[in-house]
Amino acid sequence: MLKVVFLDDEPLALRQAELYAAKTPEVEVLAACTSASKALPFLELADALVVDINMPDISGMELVRSLPNPPLVIFTTAYAEYAVEGFRVNAVDYLLKPFGLADFQKAVRKALHILEVERAAARGAVQEKQLHFKTDYKTVSVRLEDIVYVESMSEYIKIHRKGESVPLIVLYSLKHLMEQLPGEQFMRIHRSYVISLAQIREASRTAVVLSDGTSLPVGEIYRPAFREYLQDFSA
Repeated sequence: MLKVVFLDDEPLALRQAELYAAKTPEVEVLAACTSASKALPFLELADALVVDINMPDISGMELVRSLPNPPLVIFTTAYAEYAVEGFRVNAVDYLLKPFGLADFQKAVRKALHILEVERAAARGAVQEKQLHFKTDYKTVSVRLEDIVYVESMSEYIKIHRKGESVPLIVLYSLKHLMEQLPGEQFMRIHRSYVISLAQIREASRTAVVLSDGTSLPVGEIYRPAFREYLQDFSA
């Protein structure tokens, strides 16, 4: 499944994209937005961003370049001259308006293939049940079972571990970390937090208390998935 955010300042173009998505079983639409500010909260959850290059507030190209860790990108535009520039930012595909369902589904398949390759590599990286991070000119190994939670700090993350009073700070993103962590053991509950499910001591729909006593909020857009986990866990 490819989790997608659509961004286009033309409502009719958004509606057409949503209709194409409804005919593409591999696509889950997280949001369809007419402005970058509305789309930003959903991009941390997205596998792919389908974005128009020509928008009045900020162009799709400028938006992608401003993201420290952008999702896979599929550009759309009515102007063919932007194609080369689009591929310079590693766009998965470039759809020239008006594009049809077949072109949209072809781009989706390309994105899914890239995603599957990245996920397979990530699964291989955690087979030994630990991750390796470069920090202060050395490599630090972190066992998955030692992680209590991970906190985002702009372009850095703080890894809070059992028995360690000082967190490990590394140049990384939560999104890239989640691609490497096994989903049955870790969950993102907030834009700023990933937790180890085994470390939950108390939980409600809006907050968790972890084994080290830390209380963390559950972000609004993450609550449905967390509520589903709690229901399955208590069943």
